[in-house]
Amino acid sequence: MDIHYQVKVNGELELTISNDDINSLDIIKTSHSKYHILRNGKSFSAEITDRNFDNKKYEVKVNNNTYTINIFNDLDKLIKDLGFEIGNAKKINKIRAPMPGLILEIHVDNGAQVKENDPLLILEAMKMENVISSPREGIIKSISVAKGDAVDKNQLLIEFE
Repeated sequence: MDIHYQVKVNGELELTISNDDINSLDIIKTSHSKYHILRNGKSFSAEITDRNFDNKKYEVKVNNNTYTINIFNDLDKLIKDLGFEIGNAKKINKIRAPMPGLILEIHVDNGAQVKENDPLLILEAMKMENVISSPREGIIKSISVAKGDAVDKNQLLIEFE
């Protein structure tokens, strides 16, 4: 059975590639992330410069041109059609205190644009400072605590739009 992959290049160009297409290439691995490819008599130098396996996103340099590539197989398409994408798990809209503690610092304001893993605040608990980071990209809707506040476990700290 021939497996097909949906490939999206730079967020625009969409292609379907099969195992047969891949097997028809003459590929030699020249180092950990570099390859030499021959296709229809043309030579290509390729290097994988960045990879994110969770998002199936790769950055590839081919003959000194860089491309962002997303690769999805039939299972990925089925998972997306059923609404079970990995990205859907990141729709966290409220940050709650993981433990009782004291708010030492708040690094964001209402309306601030944050990226995934940006530090939001510091919660001191059991004499340890815990950085609470953003679980996703988004905009801060409200901050329910202030510096110096004592908080209980599961108390609302920050809400996203």
